[in-house]
Amino acid sequence: MIRLENVSKSYRTQAGRHWVFRDLNLEIPTGTGLAVLGRNGVGKTTLINIIGGAETVDSGRLVTDARISWPVGLAGGFQPSLTARDNVKFVARLYAEKEEIPEIVRRVRDFAEIGEYFDMPTRTYSSGMRSRVSFGLSMAFDFDYYLIDEVTAVGDPEFRKKCDRALQEKKEKGAGFIVVSHAMDIVRRFCTQAIVLTSSGITHFDDIEQAIKVYQSNG
Repeated sequence: MIRLENVSKSYRTQAGRHWVFRDLNLEIPTGTGLAVLGRNGVGKTTLINIIGGAETVDSGRLVTDARISWPVGLAGGFQPSLTARDNVKFVARLYAEKEEIPEIVRRVRDFAEIGEYFDMPTRTYSSGMRSRVSFGLSMAFDFDYYLIDEVTAVGDPEFRKKCDRALQEKKEKGAGFIVVSHAMDIVRRFCTQAIVLTSSGITHFDDIEQAIKVYQSNG
């Protein structure tokens, strides 16, 4: 379960303080697939970052006993001077027991399919190669919720199918998903509920098709 209680979040701008959320209350049950829909700039990524712990709130609190992933496919946290192997080891030390690390490294290496580059500094990688490693790293752990912000797969069609299968396996194991995407096929595949963000507030929907209809009509 993830619960946001009276959460407010704002940023300083040249025009004054911009409020993204005021007294937001939201509960996401265990195993739920929740779509976060809305136009650009309404706070979708900010909400994902708050849930994932990447951003603090001005007031209120996040309550959870769940293991929550970083945004799937996000490669921005890699240390560029380290190899993929060493980056994976570093992250694995935070999320796994010492004896589990070699198996995690093997799983990420096999999933990413970048060959000898796995042992080269990540600064030498293309953006697609970094995303392959990051996606594989996300899938190497059994989180209770997976955060998906726009990008769910990279590379050629066969690799995208591999990514889709990996996410489907997590879903079948009971994992929840919090999805920000403009691709409605992804929303339909992984979500059963949705919230639609607008400048006037947030509306929750138990019917995913109704949420999509409202979102598209506001677009």
